[in-house]
Amino acid sequence: MKKTLLSIATMAVIATGCQNKTKLTSGVDLENFDTTVRLEDDFYQYACGGWMAKNPLDAEHSRFGSFDVLSEKALKDVNDLIDSVKTAQNESGSLADKIATLYNIGMDSARLQEQGAEPLKPFLEEIIAMKTRDDVWAQMLRMHRRGNHVLFGVFGEADKDDAKMNIAWAWQGGLGLGDRDRYVTDEGKNAQFRQSYVELMTKMFSMSGYDQMSGTKADKLAHLVMALETRLARAMNTKLENRDPHATFNRYTVDEAAQFTANIDWQGYFKAMNILDGMKSFNIGQPKYFAEVDRVLKDTDIEMFKAYFAWHEIVSAAPYLSDDFVEASFAFYGREMGGRQVNRPRWKRVTSTVEGAMGEALGKLYVEKHFPAEAKTRMETLVQNLITALGQRIDAATWMTDSTKANAHKKLGTIYVKIGYPNKWRDYSSLDIKDDSYYANIVRSNEFDMAYNFSKVNKPVDKDEWLMTPQTVNAYYNPTTNEICFPAAILQPPFFNMHADEAANYGAIGVVIGHELTHGFDDQGRKYDHEGNMNDWWTEEDARNFDNNKQVLIDAFNAVQVLEDGGNGQPLYANGQLTLGENIADNGGLHVSYLAMQNAIAKNQVNKDKMDGFTPEQRFFLAYAFVWAGNINEDGIRNLTQNDVHSLGRNRVNITLPHITEFIDAFGIKEGDAMWLAPEKRAILW
Repeated sequence: MKKTLLSIATMAVIATGCQNKTKLTSGVDLENFDTTVRLEDDFYQYACGGWMAKNPLDAEHSRFGSFDVLSEKALKDVNDLIDSVKTAQNESGSLADKIATLYNIGMDSARLQEQGAEPLKPFLEEIIAMKTRDDVWAQMLRMHRRGNHVLFGVFGEADKDDAKMNIAWAWQGGLGLGDRDRYVTDEGKNAQFRQSYVELMTKMFSMSGYDQMSGTKADKLAHLVMALETRLARAMNTKLENRDPHATFNRYTVDEAAQFTANIDWQGYFKAMNILDGMKSFNIGQPKYFAEVDRVLKDTDIEMFKAYFAWHEIVSAAPYLSDDFVEASFAFYGREMGGRQVNRPRWKRVTSTVEGAMGEALGKLYVEKHFPAEAKTRMETLVQNLITALGQRIDAATWMTDSTKANAHKKLGTIYVKIGYPNKWRDYSSLDIKDDSYYANIVRSNEFDMAYNFSKVNKPVDKDEWLMTPQTVNAYYNPTTNEICFPAAILQPPFFNMHADEAANYGAIGVVIGHELTHGFDDQGRKYDHEGNMNDWWTEEDARNFDNNKQVLIDAFNAVQVLEDGGNGQPLYANGQLTLGENIADNGGLHVSYLAMQNAIAKNQVNKDKMDGFTPEQRFFLAYAFVWAGNINEDGIRNLTQNDVHSLGRNRVNITLPHITEFIDAFGIKEGDAMWLAPEKRAILW
């Protein structure tokens, strides 16, 4: 759920109520349980421990769970589709030919070793040639057109005051370590990462030959980059600050922006990207940061810019060059920072690259083979069942006034639902794929994507555009279009099981759908109205009640210690503020889907009897828990806790469920049990 997340299912019976025609399973697999623990004390371990024992982490993953099982299956399905395309006789320049050419060149290990760093050299030579500050600006423009966002990034996104139109957004960026905290705090292993990052840069400056080209020692180049990136990081917003949609929407005309960032030639930038015509205003997401970029452009030595630009060319190219570059990049980003011991096999990496370049083209093939037409119809019915239940929950909310409820219903009634695949497919005819080098094709693909994104600026929002491909195991809510989207690939167990009783389906895919719906009303989504505009439609009293309730969730997750040693000798705790939106969506998704199941029970669409020893209410919560089954190592825990807006799977079960009274009742949880939470301490929002 990225503001966006999970979802989906195919269901036969929920829509029709014809479950008696087929012998259905309970939807819970007893072999997944760990009955050596009391469910009243550790529901996650009870529901998932058996599966976790049978599926230990391999060296390729730092985390592996239910989502990853489906993602691996989807990747294999896509690879099979590529195989079917690349063995056919394809017309030169056709879509099939582009897919086959890009895949084959990525798989040609011998050719990659022979080419070494050569595909990178033309871009480094551009940088070596820089002599003036005008050259620095021109080089930055070239890199931005290639999707390499040094210093900052610009993209097309909806105007939050007029969500029917796209405008240009300028956003902080340009750090090789990703998040600003890795430069300015010692949380976790950040200090170690900084040291290793300098070592990586030193190594790759030498491997690429840039140290020889520039006449500057590799270690000096690395320290120049580190100094500049640290300066940029200190001016950046934190992750929490960027969660505030008001703080990150700051409208400027080009002339107004020039008054406080005189060294950023906004007019020249927008003209170079062909988006100046028709521009009335644009958004600067982090004005404080751009004021610092302005100073950097004014006072930074050109040699420092050369080192910084060259590094970002090198690190961007590394995964698409010879094996020594791939391994050096993986050793730091994948192994040390990501906690994975071995890199993914080449076929997985190249398949993912082709997906990144032509995702919807492969998605069309995927849907034709793996997504039956009836699945979309059944899913549409299920989503409507959840929308009905959320409407009932809104009506029943005792903390909300009637005027705010009316506005909530207005928003709920206009949610745009996308299921399975787009109504129209993206055109890749202008994407140029050649049999020259793997990295050259990546550059052209990035240029194609940047031109596509810039083409949206100052034009109406296309509500039929998808932000995920059909083969993505995920889903999302988009507040500016007020839409929920469920790609086809997630329509399979454990999210939806056509052969299972509906109680389990409501507990799994139903909660996922409810989760996405709730994102429209979480701490960020609630700030947008039914048209997608950032608009306060709440009374002061209701907003205050909402904030009081959300604080209960923040406090509950903040109290969870996830590691005794976070990497710096200090305990690491979950971040209830960073994960708040997702935790609200889990809480709401459970409440909403449980009510939808009760509605289905009233219509005799759910088996009311015990199945495998469990009532429908119990099967609901067991199915929910298993969605989050997974193993994770310490590096994975540390990385996700510090950077991910989602709580760890264990916490999405053991910390979330005690707030759900229906869970407490279903399993007879009592005071003194670890899963017990007193009624007055439970968070109830939606």
